[in-house]
Amino acid sequence: MVAPDSLRVVFFGTPEFAVPTLEALLKSPYDVVAVVTQPDRPRGRGHKTTASPVKATAVAAGRPVLQPGSVKDEAFLYEMSRLAPDLGVVAAYGQILTNAALVIPRLGMINVHASILPAYRGAAPVHRAVINGDAETGVTIMRVVKALDAGPMLAVARRPIDVFETSEDVERDLATIGAALLMSTIPGLAAGAVVERPQDNSAATYAPRLTKEDGLIDWAWPAERIHNLIRGLHPWPHAVSFLGSQRLILHRSRPTAEPVSGRPGAVIEALGDRLLVATGLGGLDILEIQPEGKRPMSIREFLSGHPVGPFVNFSASP
Repeated sequence: MVAPDSLRVVFFGTPEFAVPTLEALLKSPYDVVAVVTQPDRPRGRGHKTTASPVKATAVAAGRPVLQPGSVKDEAFLYEMSRLAPDLGVVAAYGQILTNAALVIPRLGMINVHASILPAYRGAAPVHRAVINGDAETGVTIMRVVKALDAGPMLAVARRPIDVFETSEDVERDLATIGAALLMSTIPGLAAGAVVERPQDNSAATYAPRLTKEDGLIDWAWPAERIHNLIRGLHPWPHAVSFLGSQRLILHRSRPTAEPVSGRPGAVIEALGDRLLVATGLGGLDILEIQPEGKRPMSIREFLSGHPVGPFVNFSASP
């Protein structure tokens, strides 16, 4: 039996969320024998081909990096077997692992998943929780199985969601929480002392990958629902609306308790620091806005360069 402190670990991850977990493993007594991440792809506004945050971290630490186009690739599976890992650790890798890969590590593979399972299985658990206005989320350490995020749970940590937090705020914190939870779970797993609890599949919900279409605001929704969409889709793909023919990204908002009178999307007040819009239920104060192709602006700055007159409406299309 391998001593827990000398475990050979292969890490699978790609985005910024996975970096704290990789960094924790690199600082631990465990031997990170390889880092598996998605192939370099065009990123950002300029679509320049760049390495993922996980690859950059691994290269800086001098660890071998594997970037298979598919985890079914025979050369990749051969290299995994040659590395003889004791444990695989997954955090937002971006590909579904096959049984051929799952059976290679002696202790199997475990995943740092950013929800309290069985809620929000899938690619966008943090964003969907914020969009739905959940008051709480968390991280689950689960065993990876062939079915999507359906494996037994080894550990759970919970965290409240503030009504003004964005997905970016929540995900950044969960990344740190998840790294710490993983490190406290591995010793028990290696010693055979962890209790694995099956998920209640009948209670499972799903968090599908986000698309730009998710960001279109329907002003007939209640103000609170629109507010949750705005913060849930930050930093991508953003909640968007049109003011006349101008496409606008809405970055920050606040539902107002005061009654408003106007059809959904109507601008009720546009003066100084205030841009108040009627919704299907209540009013929504827009706090930060971004005209397409420009930087985010305060409302005072926006209104000084983009006067909004009476009888103007926000809408889902130009």
